[in-house]
Amino acid sequence: MKHVLIAMGTVLALATGAAAATLGDDGLHKAPWMRDTFKDLREDQAEAQAEGRRLMVIVEQRGCIYCTKMHNEVFPQPEIESLLMDKYFVVQINMFGDVEVTDFDGESLPEKEMVRKWGLMFTPTMMMFPKEVPEGLSAARAAAVTMPGAFGKGTTFDLLTWVLDEGYNGEEPFQKYHARMIEARQSSK
Repeated sequence: MKHVLIAMGTVLALATGAAAATLGDDGLHKAPWMRDTFKDLREDQAEAQAEGRRLMVIVEQRGCIYCTKMHNEVFPQPEIESLLMDKYFVVQINMFGDVEVTDFDGESLPEKEMVRKWGLMFTPTMMMFPKEVPEGLSAARAAAVTMPGAFGKGTTFDLLTWVLDEGYNGEEPFQKYHARMIEARQSSK
């Protein structure tokens, strides 16, 4: 009976996406939609544009239970994973890391100092950028949207979509857009 329960638990874990996240040597979650770059945001932005994608920086830390939640429960959702794979250029930053990051404004700092410069306190934090970033701005000032913390699949999907649609430039704030999308999903059931 014990073996049956373990097998059922494994099947359930796989079905719910719990096996989707892997940990790298740095203790951070790794996903196939993340890019391994030199962490020069201007270069990353240019590469994202060349591929027709939007740049997103995700800040995470070792042992972050909310990062685990996002990587196990939210990001593996087919509609979210598809957006991340096809529409975003995602660069991961370690909140306490030492890898050098070059900001849009040209300043280069270790990850942990850059995160401090940007005023970020929570993990995960996702920063999504407009198609064009004006010269001289830091990532914190240039971000079209900064999403600190873990959110459910509906909120995450709606925000990723709203950014792609450049909702931040429009009349409808995200909260109203999100409420409209929740209502549309409920009425289609």
